[in-house]
Amino acid sequence: MTAAERLEAAYALLDGCGVCPRGCAVRRRAGERGFCGLANEVVVARAGLHMGEEACLVGRRGTGAVYFGGCNLGCLFCQTAEISHRPAGRVMSPRALADLMLDLERRGAATIDLVTPTHVAPQVLEAVLDARARGLSRPIVYNCGGYEAVEMLRLLEGVVDVYLPDAKYADAAVAAETARIPAGAVPYPEALHAALLEMHRQVGELEVGPDGVARRGLLVRHLVMPGGLAGTADLMRFVATRLSPRTAVNLMGQYRPMAQAVGHPVLGRRPTREELDAAVAAAREAGLTRLIGLGAPPPR
Repeated sequence: MTAAERLEAAYALLDGCGVCPRGCAVRRRAGERGFCGLANEVVVARAGLHMGEEACLVGRRGTGAVYFGGCNLGCLFCQTAEISHRPAGRVMSPRALADLMLDLERRGAATIDLVTPTHVAPQVLEAVLDARARGLSRPIVYNCGGYEAVEMLRLLEGVVDVYLPDAKYADAAVAAETARIPAGAVPYPEALHAALLEMHRQVGELEVGPDGVARRGLLVRHLVMPGGLAGTADLMRFVATRLSPRTAVNLMGQYRPMAQAVGHPVLGRRPTREELDAAVAAAREAGLTRLIGLGAPPPR
């Protein structure tokens, strides 16, 4: 498939929007807006060198993080609700976005970290292809919430180097309530499983260069939630058995109540030490051997 054919197919998904599994069915190229709040535009909330990601993404000077406004999920506990629950930021063309990526590389970014790109994946694809044609050489990181359309992911094959999905929920009912996924949409776990399989097919296990920077592969994030809401054990078994026990997994223990989670009967507290320890035990019991986060060593 040529670059032009790839872009044509990607932008066609904006008509009766099928860019993600939510099924908004709006005509975004005609100016209609979906759940994400966007039509055909891209909104960049902020961008710059960032040291707050996994060590294998930031290198010595940081990853070139580009935070997109809007999101295809509406998580009640969102830590970036001010930019994710509404498309706050600056409207940019794909050409300007490509310029931004090239500038981040010139400033020493180890990788280009596209944060919450799902709802603008066609425009992101155009920008990356443009930047690559003009010399961009840093690995492209697709940092998403795991609620992805396989059809769109297939159009990103060979363009994205590192997939960084946050595997959020094992239970569809929990996802529907806490991420505001409507009854008619593809359930979160179903979409996540299909996306993880496709990502793993494309890029395989995480490969880290001699400089400690990721070159290619899949790195799964999982935020441990209070009350076992995330279904950690089930997700870890899926990753270990359906992908590979050598899949790199970052078990994250930094959940805290934010946004609409404040005061919630379950989401309104941090996970206990016992819950965090149980998550690590579940990952190890599933057979995963490349755990980071929660005191585990980095992947090799």
